[in-house]
Amino acid sequence: MTERRMVVTQADCPARRVPDGTPLTIPQDTFVTITQSLGGNYTLTYHGQMVRVDGTDAAALGLEPQVLDFPEPAGDGICEDQVWEALGTVYDPEIPVDLVNLGLIYRLNIEQGTGRVDVSMTLTAPGCGMGPVLVGDVERRVAKVPNVRDVVVDLVFDPPWSREMMSEEAQLETGLFF
Repeated sequence: MTERRMVVTQADCPARRVPDGTPLTIPQDTFVTITQSLGGNYTLTYHGQMVRVDGTDAAALGLEPQVLDFPEPAGDGICEDQVWEALGTVYDPEIPVDLVNLGLIYRLNIEQGTGRVDVSMTLTAPGCGMGPVLVGDVERRVAKVPNVRDVVVDLVFDPPWSREMMSEEAQLETGLFF
């Protein structure tokens, strides 16, 4: 978490509006207020709107960017371990735990021939308004894996998520292990 602070954008900064995930660009030399830093992503207020900036774009905010550096796999295929690693960098905006350890990723399918990655995921609550933002985070991070050409995320609610789906580490971190 970060305490509220105002910064001036150092470059045009890609962002997504919360909660609907609509992409927008914050122009260079714009004052914004950082309200939260969690899992390498930043939540800002910009012209009275809440927006989310991916940590890989943090340099535009004058901050150290998060680097997702994956070694090139042997051949032209997609390495499943790298996809899981990318998914592990996406955090729930309210719980300081990544989506993998929260148990929100239900299925991963890689089509090596087309470079397509299909992800089935859920949310901690069906009414969570951050669904489109989290889907965008997953798409953006998985797309950084070498040889990925297309990412399709299917948001599902069956089976419903429960805390038992969390890793033991995540349960301990959130105080839900008992």
